[in-house]
Amino acid sequence: MSDFRPAASLEMLQRRAELLRQIRRFLHDRGFLEVETPLLSHDVVVDRHLDPIPVTLYDDARQPNVGPTLWLQTSPEFAMKRLLASGATAIYQICKAFRGGGETGPRHNPEFTMVEWYRVGDDYAAGRRLLSELAEATLHRGPATQQTFRDAFLQHAGVDPLAATLDELLAVATERALLSAADAERFRADGDRDAVLDLLLTQLVEPHLGVSAPTIVYDYPASQAALARTSADDPRVAERFELYVDGVELANGYHELLDPSVLRERNSRNNAGRVADGKPPLPIESRLLSAMDQGLPTCSGVALGLDRLLMVATGAQSIREVLAFPIDLA
Repeated sequence: MSDFRPAASLEMLQRRAELLRQIRRFLHDRGFLEVETPLLSHDVVVDRHLDPIPVTLYDDARQPNVGPTLWLQTSPEFAMKRLLASGATAIYQICKAFRGGGETGPRHNPEFTMVEWYRVGDDYAAGRRLLSELAEATLHRGPATQQTFRDAFLQHAGVDPLAATLDELLAVATERALLSAADAERFRADGDRDAVLDLLLTQLVEPHLGVSAPTIVYDYPASQAALARTSADDPRVAERFELYVDGVELANGYHELLDPSVLRERNSRNNAGRVADGKPPLPIESRLLSAMDQGLPTCSGVALGLDRLLMVATGAQSIREVLAFPIDLA
């Protein structure tokens, strides 16, 4: 353990500091209040594929494994929405977020920096517009183009992600040599259509997104709504959007779900998926649900990965280049 030096150069850390100043200036100029919420919480986002890191809050150092389980947050979303339900109108936060489950690679580190914001009164279009403006202000590559999830799939994968059956999606994956016949059978037996969509997205679609200009993809399948509301015009899609630059996903946004009964149903369904995957279920009830029971105002919110934003701004090929101390040097 003799290597004490940072992975990122001092020049890169200077670029990081300037990017943080730009983001704070952008949001401050639009009336956003910077807030801080706990990284360690009793509540946690219930997602089939996101694995929060549990922490035992012990009282006795001689029994460090005895005590209530809290969670390092995968995003500050729950606490920030509790602030909205309590009267806040436009808020943002720059904080650390944490994800387990092997989140390490060229674009992943278990601990990373999140920029997250919410504004009451913003509808679906306003949420996408603000994200485009921030991308333009920080990357200086012009306003974002916008494309539906369906159109992106039709253009780059040649299949309709809303209408295709699991077998049809698997046929595309095998024809494009993304899956062997044996792997396709395992996907078919599992029946997780979204897992196949994600494979096609990452391998066939994402590399083409945001190359000539930043691209916002919107109208994700309703099965991938997370905490977004489903569309009143087309129940097959959710009012969810993501920003891509140079094939890299930078941000995830929602026209936020307001109905607590829908969130409870999604939590139960996601926990069933986690159990099917051999993972432990996560707490379904939360203080966010209590806030939603009282009334969450209409709003749009976005979570932006600062480390990835800095990567595309500087041309870095690995997240290690933009972090002082990635997980192996922490």
